[in-house]
Amino acid sequence: MSYSCRPLVSRLISVPLVAAASAAVAQAADLNLSGVNAYASQEQVTSISQFSDVKPTDWAYQALSNLVDRYGCVAGYPNGTFKGGQAMTRFEAAALLNACLDRVTETTDELKRLMKEFQKELAVLRGRVDGLEARVGELEANQFSTTTKLKGYAAFVLGANTFSGNLRTTDNVAAYSGAPVGGNYAKFAKETAGALSFPYDLRLDLDTSFTGKDLLRTRLRSGNFNGSAWFGNAPVGLLGMETAFESGAGNNVVEINRLFYQFPIGNGFTATFGPRVRQDDMLAMWPSAYPADTVLDIFTYAGAPGTYSLNLGAGGGLWWKAGGFSLSANYVSGNGENSNPSLGGIGTSGAAETGTVQLAYGGANYGLAAAYTYSSGYGLYGGNGTPLAVAGFGATSTNSVGLSAYFSPLSASWFPSISAGWGINTYVGGAGANTPYFTASSGYADTINLSGDASQSWYLGFQWGDFLLKGNTFGFAFGQPTFVTSSGFNDGNYAWEWWYKMQVTDNISVTPAIYYLSAPLGALQKDSGQSFNSFGGLIKTTFKF
Repeated sequence: MSYSCRPLVSRLISVPLVAAASAAVAQAADLNLSGVNAYASQEQVTSISQFSDVKPTDWAYQALSNLVDRYGCVAGYPNGTFKGGQAMTRFEAAALLNACLDRVTETTDELKRLMKEFQKELAVLRGRVDGLEARVGELEANQFSTTTKLKGYAAFVLGANTFSGNLRTTDNVAAYSGAPVGGNYAKFAKETAGALSFPYDLRLDLDTSFTGKDLLRTRLRSGNFNGSAWFGNAPVGLLGMETAFESGAGNNVVEINRLFYQFPIGNGFTATFGPRVRQDDMLAMWPSAYPADTVLDIFTYAGAPGTYSLNLGAGGGLWWKAGGFSLSANYVSGNGENSNPSLGGIGTSGAAETGTVQLAYGGANYGLAAAYTYSSGYGLYGGNGTPLAVAGFGATSTNSVGLSAYFSPLSASWFPSISAGWGINTYVGGAGANTPYFTASSGYADTINLSGDASQSWYLGFQWGDFLLKGNTFGFAFGQPTFVTSSGFNDGNYAWEWWYKMQVTDNISVTPAIYYLSAPLGALQKDSGQSFNSFGGLIKTTFKF
């Protein structure tokens, strides 16, 4: 049995051996060894464009391009071709792979040398990255919201005021200030508002976005300015500062100062509404570049405080923007939370309401606007006008128009940023148009009906960026706070301010300022031919975080 199988086994073994030998002979016959050597020794190309037969439409064009550009390990044939459509022998594959491996080895050796040379620096960077990762992890674990950002503002004001003039307190002045009749008013002002004082203003904004395009703003605010000379009260209301704040509940009490939601609608429209929203929160453009840092409040209303009254309460508005043009319309009820129609509500006699429409046009460094505001039960406070002009807003309603514009250089230069504004207000009649003051000419108690009368205001503001030092700003402004221009009253007065904002860090600035009021009581002092003025100075330190 075993003997008979041996011829069969021999035949089975001999068949593959013969076939293998035949194949080896055939491959040796077909192989062009000189061609392989020529391919391997060919100088490596540096650009795929050196191959005359390779086109961007070839399916492997990008892969071949990467090998050429990144590793420089692809060679062609002596005639400048790659012959991408030709079958590759194992020898040709070995030559190509060897060339690429050589380049990779060179790169690896260079990386090892660089890593050894910069070992210390890499260790420091590795430590910093590890520290950053730990801090990011801690922040993510302790953040109170993924949709809300906190922004803070704190202002410290240290300053004092001085008063001078020969004004003797008349019945008019006494009705305004509570000063004793017949006494020297400058002396009274010094005794009640002449001390060095140091109040503060603090604001915390919680800005929330749910879509990336909307805004829910919640502002917490506190301050203690009410007892200071800068709160807009007698003896000189026009000393009021923009940053002078105190809650109606008392000093150092935190209140919700803003609460509104803003979101886009369609193409170019933005809607805003909320129970605590201010008039300017609903304007597509603010028509003034002045000031870079606020001092007297009268210079922060674009020249028209009757129009831009900044009424705060329940309200809503809509603006549209296209190109440089914008149109804004809004309504605010200062007493919108009250359900008693005689004391509050929306659209009622007790609403303390304003309705505003503004048409504006602006570019990268300029803007101008015309605005109209209807006011009923709401108007100026003592920091925006003379006592008589402020009293005129007690009329049944007031129609106010403002024109404002500004221009700012695109980069800091000798030419300043210029802002200008003018406003006019017309008092509409009613019993509320009777002021609580006395006529200076009559010498006895009387009421003044300002129905149909008008008041005006204007200002010019200038500021220079990078003044003396990069980041610092110098500015000054002058103008006339709101004053009655009819009924024969001599109510005009002038105001000036000068300041220099020093940017200590990105988040801290220090601003020394001085200011002067020529006749802050207007007709209450000028109708009797007497003088009274105020001069003051302060240092305002601002923190933003």
